[in-house]
Amino acid sequence: MQRSAKDKSRLEAIDLARGVALVAMAIYHLAWDLEFFGYATPGMTAEGGWRLFARSIASSFLFLVGVSLFLAHARGFRRGPFLARLAMVAGAAAAISLVTWLAVPGGFIFFGILHQIALASVLGLAFMPAPAWVAIVVGVAVFAAPHFLRSTFFDHPALWWVGLSSVNPHSNDYVPLFPWFAAVLFGIAAAKLAAAAGLFQRLGQVSLYEWTRPLQFCGRHSLAFYLIHQPVLIACVWLFSLIAPPAPMAADVAFTRACTAQCEEARGQEFCALYCVCVLEGLEEENRLEEIHNQTASPETTQRLQEIVQECSFQTEFAVPGEEQP
Repeated sequence: MQRSAKDKSRLEAIDLARGVALVAMAIYHLAWDLEFFGYATPGMTAEGGWRLFARSIASSFLFLVGVSLFLAHARGFRRGPFLARLAMVAGAAAAISLVTWLAVPGGFIFFGILHQIALASVLGLAFMPAPAWVAIVVGVAVFAAPHFLRSTFFDHPALWWVGLSSVNPHSNDYVPLFPWFAAVLFGIAAAKLAAAAGLFQRLGQVSLYEWTRPLQFCGRHSLAFYLIHQPVLIACVWLFSLIAPPAPMAADVAFTRACTAQCEEARGQEFCALYCVCVLEGLEEENRLEEIHNQTASPETTQRLQEIVQECSFQTEFAVPGEEQP
């Protein structure tokens, strides 16, 4: 049953779109959790359709950030609400970095989706007074930058957030400025065009069906949903693992699959095949593979893994000459 139309301070369609994106994100994270606990093939969520699904979710979130930024400040910068929201998002991003650094130091989230949202919200304000075409042109440039401007200059960890390092650093959620800020700019541009066409005014008179209310509720409380859903999912999968443990997988097979899936996000198959074999052999020679596989690596083993990775990257560069990174 559809509710009667009425004037509303919020656009239900935007809340619904955000809610749908949150549900999609939860589905992806559940798949990641199943992979993490050993119920799915290692590296599954980093390749093929799952990889495309993850990027589509992140893009939709950031696009909606741009739309929401315009809706909130199109009639003038609202300093108080903006700073309050920015503090919440930045605080949540810092908390996620701290927790993941303590829990998974080898892949902790130093610049994930919330970090991107916080930075993009500040940078996006500069495009509020500009015409839509400016945001579009800059957005295209931001999106294309990683394909042309990668450099070893950005390889220092302090510059990883930029997104232009020669090799993407390892993180469980890496959403750097380039190219992801482009989605926010496209959202701002789309919102400007929609406002000029009177689309938001028409949407303000539309009430959606009752069954969409749960999704709208999630969309209105997106930050809380983001922070809560993954701990809940992990707890559920963990409890299930106590009842029906996953079938064990050989450490070398699991490592090779995960390494290859991660590597092929940035390099070609030939490079990744040689690189992963090199890293695997290095870990096996020093009897460190089981620690990595069981996620009980000591600080010494974590440091040694980073050194082996660097050594193998260097060796493979010479073994596979002429390959360019995307």
